[in-house]
Amino acid sequence: MERFTKEQILSAVRDRYGAVARGQGSDCGCSPSCCAPSSSADTKSRDLGYSIAELKDAPEGANLGLGCGNPQAIASLKAGETVLDLGSGGGFDCFLAARPVGKEGKVLGVDMTADMVSLARKNAEKGGYANVEFRLGEIEHLPVADASVDVIISNCVVNLSPDKPQVYREAFRVLKKGGRLAISDVVASTAIPEDVAKDIAAYSACVAGASSVDEVTRMLTEAGFSSIRVKPKDESRGFIKDWSAEYRVEDYALSATIEAVKP
Repeated sequence: MERFTKEQILSAVRDRYGAVARGQGSDCGCSPSCCAPSSSADTKSRDLGYSIAELKDAPEGANLGLGCGNPQAIASLKAGETVLDLGSGGGFDCFLAARPVGKEGKVLGVDMTADMVSLARKNAEKGGYANVEFRLGEIEHLPVADASVDVIISNCVVNLSPDKPQVYREAFRVLKKGGRLAISDVVASTAIPEDVAKDIAAYSACVAGASSVDEVTRMLTEAGFSSIRVKPKDESRGFIKDWSAEYRVEDYALSATIEAVKP
């Protein structure tokens, strides 16, 4: 029996990150002791693997300190490619992707939270990013044409979906043949404790909805992907332990890189 309906999960996630976009909330899984203003976002992103140069490359206000890794590090973006960011937030990863794909390339960001899309569009205008576009939509039902994308990136978003197999099917649909998936996400290193799994706040905080490595691999395989690599990062326990003041989330959740190819 499902603990929450899809509507309950989507509503909780939308409310949480809408508040973040409006400057009224904290980031993914942040405990009260580490919920600092945006000035701490760069510090958090350094912990996630972003370089100082990358942090300086995006418009002010785009980096909200969200995520569990750096998808740019595994995406190997090339000039002229079209990139899609699932759950693009304030646009941070989109703006970083804009430089390597160049003027001949394009970056699309999709987010289901209207406040985030509005913020990202303002950031794009402020930074003069003519090759970056943001669309309102759910990652389970992407407002993107079939076989139109070279690379899909995402940062700690797929775990928030109430229908992860559908997310991967949609990713497969919009990728071109030979297109690749390069995302950072949270995976479950062991069974999620029952009290955490029943906490809707823990779901919207990137913990309760985490799938195991085997589950992620199975979902990607069933969607049609090949060359699948899911690599949990033990060192991520260092920042994951700060995600909750109530639960020891580092005992059962890890950041991972997830890569796959559409044959």
